[in-house]
Amino acid sequence: MEDFFDNELAKKFEEMIENNDEFYFDTEELEDIIIYYLELGDISYADLAVTYGLKIHPQSTEIKIKKLEVLLELEDYHQAKHLIDELKHASEEHTDFLVCCAKYYSNLGNPSKSIAYCEKALALGEEENFLHNFIADEYVNLGDPFNALKNYKKALKFDPNDEYSFENCLHCFYSLKKYEEALSFLNNYLDQFPFSETAWYEYGQYFYNRKNYEEAIKGFDYLLAINSGAVGVYGNKAACYEALKDWEKAIKVYEEMLELEHTKAFTFYKIGLCYKELKQLVPALAHFQKTLIEDPQFYHAMIEQSIVYEELGGMKEALHFAKEAASYNENNVEFLKRLAYLSIQMGEMEESEQCLKKMVQKEPDLFYNWYAYIEVLMILGEFSDALEVLEEAVILHHRAELYYQMSNCWYHLKDSAKGKKFLDHALELDATIVEDMGKKYPYIKEAVKKSKTKKK
Repeated sequence: MEDFFDNELAKKFEEMIENNDEFYFDTEELEDIIIYYLELGDISYADLAVTYGLKIHPQSTEIKIKKLEVLLELEDYHQAKHLIDELKHASEEHTDFLVCCAKYYSNLGNPSKSIAYCEKALALGEEENFLHNFIADEYVNLGDPFNALKNYKKALKFDPNDEYSFENCLHCFYSLKKYEEALSFLNNYLDQFPFSETAWYEYGQYFYNRKNYEEAIKGFDYLLAINSGAVGVYGNKAACYEALKDWEKAIKVYEEMLELEHTKAFTFYKIGLCYKELKQLVPALAHFQKTLIEDPQFYHAMIEQSIVYEELGGMKEALHFAKEAASYNENNVEFLKRLAYLSIQMGEMEESEQCLKKMVQKEPDLFYNWYAYIEVLMILGEFSDALEVLEEAVILHHRAELYYQMSNCWYHLKDSAKGKKFLDHALELDATIVEDMGKKYPYIKEAVKKSKTKKK
């Protein structure tokens, strides 16, 4: 890798550009320079090298093909097509040219034509591994996992260590729902390459996805035996223990993970969740606090702290962290619900009203959002505002509860006629809940009592 970055030809070329000089490079040297910049992803310098190369060697087919590569990187398909037409008769036996043509048609969304150019290139007997992977990728784009699998397998024959081909073979098996064949393929590969980290990872994932967590743990353990510094794998192993509800073992694995990590916030959070499952609320709280020390904006830890504080009876702290979480993620409806509930519990009705207002906007199909919002407005004495909200609510939800609320609002606004009108309608819809409604709304209780007295 160090040799790659210390490319002497590239240094010489850059020195020439900086000093506004003109040095001579033969075509092979220029090809090496252009390839260096393309692999580095420095397309502007690759373009400079191509332009300079064609100035010195205007008839060089090799440099023109490199120009075609640069044009494809720049997504200049108009110029690329002109150059393809110019080169096609002289370069049909040139693998790099045919690959460029395949890339051109692939980028334009024509996988079939791209595959045809790759197959022409395969006939030249070069870059077989790369070309079979290319063809397989195009079959994936065509939604044809069967032919994609055939070509990924061929690519793997040319380079058995190619983990890209290996992983994509598995993805094709899964797409074809050939799970037993996938496992057989995986085991055969592990027989050949028992120290392949990728293969053991895929083995673990295979069994994790099939809920065979004990076998998945074996796969992850083999991987960790090969490479104990594979940080993410500890998370996969811990997730298996969580799925088995073995929270204590999950905690141990996460603690091993902490020793290797630079950013620990998420792991502290996961440990906190495990302690919460164990009903050990104090260590759960301590780990959620550690999460926020590592990442002060980790709002999921804030909401978990809110839940734990509530369970511990610390309602003031529960409300504080619910507010914090909602302030960092205003669009999270679950956070808003929690904040609304805690605000009601703590008598902060204005805060609750604002949350419920957002909730009916975000989830208008949920009846209880409207019901709770109107309830809070009535508690605040905002009966006119409550009626406006009710006008919207009854369009979406033709429920008796809303008409009882509407009746209550009109009685409070001293309009008994409308109060009675909506009470009658509510009774028609559902008279079985009138007793509960009467307990909540004394005006309704009185109106029902009067109505019964008159009938007697």
